[in-house]
Amino acid sequence: MTRKKIKIKKIDNIAARQVTFSKRRRGLFKKAEELAVLCDADVALIVFSSTGKLFDFASSSMKHILQKYVSHSSNIKKYQPLEFLQQENSLQVRLSKEISDKTRELRRMRGEDLEGLSLEELEELAQKLQVGLNRVSETKDEQIRNEIATLQYKGAELMEENNRLKQRVAEMNNDRRNGLIIADMDRMILEEGQTSESITNNSTTQPPHLQAADCSDTLLKLGLP
Repeated sequence: MTRKKIKIKKIDNIAARQVTFSKRRRGLFKKAEELAVLCDADVALIVFSSTGKLFDFASSSMKHILQKYVSHSSNIKKYQPLEFLQQENSLQVRLSKEISDKTRELRRMRGEDLEGLSLEELEELAQKLQVGLNRVSETKDEQIRNEIATLQYKGAELMEENNRLKQRVAEMNNDRRNGLIIADMDRMILEEGQTSESITNNSTTQPPHLQAADCSDTLLKLGLP
């Protein structure tokens, strides 16, 4: 869940205000300490609560940092508007020169404006281009390897899916053959049952005189010497 955005305004509840002040103050002091350690900066922080209680933080000596601040403020007040204008103009000239140099370097990296370069400058430019080309080749090779790995993974998934489909088709064929065999056996049993029944019916439905004749023939044959 995302954090609910808090509207920045005075907290009316006194207890909530004190809790928020304590949490935010600790967080502010922690950020000031991180800024001083990471950037090797002199940081001084002074906070007064609503009740007038003092809280402060200093990366070194609070007195030393305040003296530096006072000295710096005094020097700023001594500057004349002309000096500020000269500084801004100097900064603008320096930035313009850096932009021009970077633009010229970019054009030379593209193979343009090479007429005025010396042999050493051309060799240095060739080395830079070679380093850039090697980085491009490494990045391209890495992307190709990633694409190959992705394709191999997809191919393995397709092979696995194909094997599953083959196994399923084989099971379906086996089930079909088993069903046909069972059907043939049922038909054969049914046909044999019908044949036996027809034989039994024929023997039971034979006329009486034929049965008597068969018996008399047998008796006559038995009565001969």
